[in-house]
Amino acid sequence: MRRKNKTRAALFLCLMLFLTACGINEQEKETMKIQEEQKIQIGMSFDSFVIERWQRDRDVFVSTAKELGAEVNVQNANGDLAEQKKQIDYFIEKGMDVIVIICVDSDGLSGYVNKAKEKGIKVIAYDRLIKDCDIDLYISFDNAKVGGLMADALVDSGISEGSVLMLGGSPTDNNVPLVEGEFRRTMQENKVAILDSFHADGWLAELAADYVYEHMDVVLRADAIMCGNDDIASRVVPALAEKQLAGKIMVVGQDADLGACQRIVEGTQLMTVYKPVERLAQRAAECAVTLAQDGEIKGDDVTILDNGSFLVPYVGLEPISVTKENINDIIINSGFHLKEDVYLNVPGEMP
Repeated sequence: MRRKNKTRAALFLCLMLFLTACGINEQEKETMKIQEEQKIQIGMSFDSFVIERWQRDRDVFVSTAKELGAEVNVQNANGDLAEQKKQIDYFIEKGMDVIVIICVDSDGLSGYVNKAKEKGIKVIAYDRLIKDCDIDLYISFDNAKVGGLMADALVDSGISEGSVLMLGGSPTDNNVPLVEGEFRRTMQENKVAILDSFHADGWLAELAADYVYEHMDVVLRADAIMCGNDDIASRVVPALAEKQLAGKIMVVGQDADLGACQRIVEGTQLMTVYKPVERLAQRAAECAVTLAQDGEIKGDDVTILDNGSFLVPYVGLEPISVTKENINDIIINSGFHLKEDVYLNVPGEMP
């Protein structure tokens, strides 16, 4: 009889412990659910991931936002404006605190930004300006200076009174005219003739390569080719190589892609413009969290910019010219690319 009582007591104790544990577990789940709901929600819509650097921007932004207690929903529009509009609508329906947009078309999203603003959602234009709407922040690099750095590199290499071919990026990207405007100004000052200007829709680098193949008569007259970015240069340089022109015609680009850095040490690309995307993505994530908390964006890097209809807060970061002379200091010592990767094809020149 005593043994039965002890057994019942033990079973009762186990049952109570189990029920208590279940209660604690349910309580923990409820707490976690509340904490999850209280997290800052950020929607991030990328134009596409055609450009190599966007993946780095995404990763740094997401990890920084997470450290700051925010959750990021990343969407890829694949270069389709209609798809990007759907993504913004989705973020609005989900009640995001902030929407960060790397726009497909600088002129095509004002109505959707206004719709988000009407719902009390903050909007950040990341790297590319969105025109004619009341965005809460535009954060990018000094794009006019990017064009100036490209031009200066050619001038320093002796192009004065020579000729250049311009193979730019998407004409719907607001940064393109800013880069090209300053580039043209410097070329004009140095009496450099611009033989032709071509734009690759959607930043599709193969379109620029097609231009080279189809207009070799123009290419042969050029002392240099200004590529809208390093991805375009990655298709242009091999096209030049087929005609044994790689390294003979100077090529400049931007973004400091690994391939571009390799071409610089190999001697087939003169320079690239390094834009510290880690700093840009970190700063943007910090600003997004600040805006979600109804804070004000402050700092020495904050100015005001006219986007066509509104004066909007603007954070502009400085780009850096990278050539064979400073690539080790700027790219390798900063950890942007590894030395063994940059010098992969010319190990004998590795410092």
